Amino acid sequence: MSLEVGKQFDSLLKYLLESRGFDYTGYKRNTIVRRLARRCSELGLSTFSAYQDYLQVHAEEFAILFDKILINITDFFRDPQAWEYLGRQIVPKIIDKSGTIRIWSTGTASGEEAYSAAMLFCEALGPDVFLRRVKIYATDIDEHALNTARSGYTEKEMESLDAGLRSRYFEPQNGRFAFKTGLRRALVFGRHDLMQDAPISRLDLLICRNTLMYFTAEAQGRILARFHYALDDTGYLFLGRAEMLLMHGSIFEPVDLKQRVFRRVRRLPLRDRLLVLAQAGNNEATDQMTRQVRLHELASEGAPYAQVVIDAGGNLALANQPARKLLDIRAGDVGRPIKDLELSYRPVDLRGAIDQILRDRHSVAIPAIDHPAPDGVIRRFDVRLAPLLDDDGTVVGTSVVFIDITEESLLRAELERARQEIETAYEELQSSNEELETTNEELQSTVEELETTNEELQSTNEELETMNEELESTNAELQGTNDELENRNQYVDRLNLFLQAVLGNIRLGAAVLDGDLNVQVWNERAADLWGVRSDEVVGKPFLDLDIGLPTKDLRPMIRSVLRAKPTHEEVVVPAMTRRGRRIRCHVIATSLPGRGRAGGVVLVMEELKAQ
Repeated sequence: MSLEVGKQFDSLLKYLLESRGFDYTGYKRNTIVRRLARRCSELGLSTFSAYQDYLQVHAEEFAILFDKILINITDFFRDPQAWEYLGRQIVPKIIDKSGTIRIWSTGTASGEEAYSAAMLFCEALGPDVFLRRVKIYATDIDEHALNTARSGYTEKEMESLDAGLRSRYFEPQNGRFAFKTGLRRALVFGRHDLMQDAPISRLDLLICRNTLMYFTAEAQGRILARFHYALDDTGYLFLGRAEMLLMHGSIFEPVDLKQRVFRRVRRLPLRDRLLVLAQAGNNEATDQMTRQVRLHELASEGAPYAQVVIDAGGNLALANQPARKLLDIRAGDVGRPIKDLELSYRPVDLRGAIDQILRDRHSVAIPAIDHPAPDGVIRRFDVRLAPLLDDDGTVVGTSVVFIDITEESLLRAELERARQEIETAYEELQSSNEELETTNEELQSTVEELETTNEELQSTNEELETMNEELESTNAELQGTNDELENRNQYVDRLNLFLQAVLGNIRLGAAVLDGDLNVQVWNERAADLWGVRSDEVVGKPFLDLDIGLPTKDLRPMIRSVLRAKPTHEEVVVPAMTRRGRRIRCHVIATSLPGRGRAGGVVLVMEELKAQ
């Protein structure tokens, strides 16, 4: 079988979802097939089934596959004209608002777009106000790319950034350039799946550039609906050059189509908007109206409890009379977005449960919620949320029922209290009977015990005298042992002082590694060469140190010396000092004697002068 769409391809996608949580069903199918087939060809595999077997044996292949599917191409201020427009026209409007400014950079890859937004707002506000007002959330599904964003960039990766911005906002750290620590507190990086995870809400600016193009039209619709939910009423959506939103004009309107900046549409009540579109002959609106009618029919089939219904767009579609009284819902609230109503978070947060129902299509129960009734008395409710499904299985809304369990809870509490009292009384009666039976036996045995007590006291006195003599002997032995240990500690202290004096005064970098190649000693010259202090490396594996010395290249030499084959070896390697100067370093490894094998390795590092 060739590398084409079929059962093997579907089985591979299912395996990726179940084993690693990567859901590629919403991505453009031809794109996924093409990139998976290319990877199979690179490995010399002819079927998707063979590639699935390969993944099961080689766990490291998942990371490679992930990079192949999601091509993380990004840069600082990519498409400069669009960023200039954003800084000139949109940023001033956002900062004119009072309060916190919330920004979400989704599909951020290695973080350049998130840092570009940070620099844009910091230039407009100044560092102090920026830290006080701005919070930037940068997310991506690729954890490896996020780690790059957190750790910083190489000099080559920074070439596209203006030198002035680079000097103001980035600082060297461990051979890379990282966003300045003082400003970094305004940014939060985390993993997020646009198809599965709930969106970040109350946003002033949502940046999603050249990400939607990887998804199918249906998946784009679901993602854009979540973006609409996430944005504040005056929020802006900033897309990439390849994305147009031609099919979603009902929820976003262009501010500048050329620069791909859109504004969230402030929506009319849902029923009124659908009615207008249906009268205009819009087929989609007619279908939506049909769903609304069906929604009301389904909602009417229920018990006489307080009940509200939220449609698939997140708007309040129905509230019965008990619900209006209990939750103080006004007639004008019907048709409004649930997130704008107090009902969304009181008496219980409904938003997360509704998102879960839309995603999983399963009922959700929230037990024992206390809420004041219209008469002011605190009542207890079970909140039950259930998806409302049309005949074709489409989720048209969510039913939320508040079942009053106050009386039931009181009765259960009383029954539980009575049961515990009966059990306690029965246990006490049974215990009393057993105590009376044992009292007689105890009195009989007491006489016998008193007779033997005198004999035991006499023998105890003799034993105490013997123990006293033994304790005096033991104390003398412990005192001798303590004196010997103190003498040995003083000897070890003198040896350590001597070793520190020797290593601290030689003009060569020196490190002592134990048998597991963990750093035990790190002198000042080594700290000066590689830019890490002794307290930063002692106890850590030498081969994992991120310094200018290529420790991975020294691995074979160090391990052979550790095995004492040979006990001494030298090598010259290229390196880079903590100041970024490239040098040739002469490294000498000598084994330390141990029991059965070398007890460790002494490394001496010397900078060779240029000839």
